[in-house]
Amino acid sequence: MRTITHWIGGKPASGTSTRTSPVWNPATGAQQAEVALAGVADVDAAVRTAAAAFETWSQSSLSQRTKTLFAFRELVNARTQELAEIISDEHGKVVSDARGEVQRGLEVVEFACGIPTLLKGEYSDQVSTGVDVFSFREPLGVCAGITPFNFPIMVPMWMHPVAIACGNTFVLKPSERDPSVSMLVAELWAEAGLPDGVFNVVHGDKEAVDALLDHPEVAAVSFVGSTPIARYIHERGSAGGKRAQALGGAKNHAVILPDAPLDYASDHLVAAAFGSAGERCMAISAAVAVGSAADDLVAAVSEKARAVKVGPGRDPDSEMGPIVTSAARDRIVGLIGSGEQQGATLAVDGRGLSVPGHENGFFVGPTVIDGVTMGMDVYREEIFGPVLSVVRADSVAEAIALINANPFGNGTAVFTSSGEAARRFQRGVNVGMIGINVPIPVPMAYYSFGGWKDSLFGDKHIHGPEGVSFYTRAKVVTSRWPRVESASGSSFHFPTAV
Repeated sequence: MRTITHWIGGKPASGTSTRTSPVWNPATGAQQAEVALAGVADVDAAVRTAAAAFETWSQSSLSQRTKTLFAFRELVNARTQELAEIISDEHGKVVSDARGEVQRGLEVVEFACGIPTLLKGEYSDQVSTGVDVFSFREPLGVCAGITPFNFPIMVPMWMHPVAIACGNTFVLKPSERDPSVSMLVAELWAEAGLPDGVFNVVHGDKEAVDALLDHPEVAAVSFVGSTPIARYIHERGSAGGKRAQALGGAKNHAVILPDAPLDYASDHLVAAAFGSAGERCMAISAAVAVGSAADDLVAAVSEKARAVKVGPGRDPDSEMGPIVTSAARDRIVGLIGSGEQQGATLAVDGRGLSVPGHENGFFVGPTVIDGVTMGMDVYREEIFGPVLSVVRADSVAEAIALINANPFGNGTAVFTSSGEAARRFQRGVNVGMIGINVPIPVPMAYYSFGGWKDSLFGDKHIHGPEGVSFYTRAKVVTSRWPRVESASGSSFHFPTAV
């Protein structure tokens, strides 16, 4: 059985812990590898290595950093297909979707290549007689990233390229469910010329997470995952004096108004709900059908859901792959059943799907549940699977109120031909990312990604300008160069400008 090890100090490292966790092929249901689970000593070794590397990397020139980032970008771009296939084999998503994930990660690398402009400070000349004030931003130290299974290359790339470009060193703790792609990323960083110890990977579970949160030499922690864990990460990290940004769960709504083009809206709803088997924090999991739009929308979405080609991720004909683990599949199946028991109607039931030749795979078919109400489990919980709940509302105002009543505030969308309704919607919803006739409004890399309410703990969104702010801190210098022969001009009263 292949064992996936850690990456510390520029090379693979077995670590001292003997614990491991299985890595599955979701399409076949077979175990394909095991991954080493780091203990406290392994995390300490990675952090201390990163701390030692920070002493020199933090003093590196902007030219050296950008040269390395450009080289890394070219290497990732050249290996996109290989990276996508690794992701598909362990996550289950189709290869074309995995390639898109790599591309969105690359966009953050490209953003970070512009770090000389992003780190420019400010200067004020002659604020007082012979006195100038200027500011600049410095790196924090060792930064840690704790990332989820659903985007095993993109979400870490929301973090480490920006952190490293700013002069920090980085320890990544990826999901133990699909860890292999992080090891290839580490190799590519090394090939790009990144000094040993600047980027490290430790695999693990809660023991490794807690070791990172408690380590005195970790200055900042970035996290993406479920809301309960995000809250835990933020509280424990902050209590230890660290900067913490923790992105939590989501219940993303798409509001469909009667004037929306039905074919366009239903096409995009199906793609947004069932792409990547719904295992996206920005997936649309609740469609709010307003007024007369409801019946026709359910019929159109149901027809298209039944036509989705479900199969192994490596099959080029597959449009949707399996669920990442059997436990995740069973949870999704249970929530579909609870929706039916609590009074909703299964317009399309994806339970019991069997893919020929892959009968042991972790598959759930696209599922459409109509007549869902706010009290049902299938609405309240983040399903993280290929399940679209249809909720009915009488007006735009009712739809906005429904969204605002939800504890999550990650992403939302509206489908309409009315500019007035769209503007009222975008100003009225308490949500961090909004799409207008765009179902998955993930911002480009030069904006920042983040939700509101229980979808984000901390005051900074991830990547983009707020990412640069998160991974640096400001220094302000007040400078005077007096003539030697001049009087000191010192005083015991509080200094003021003259």
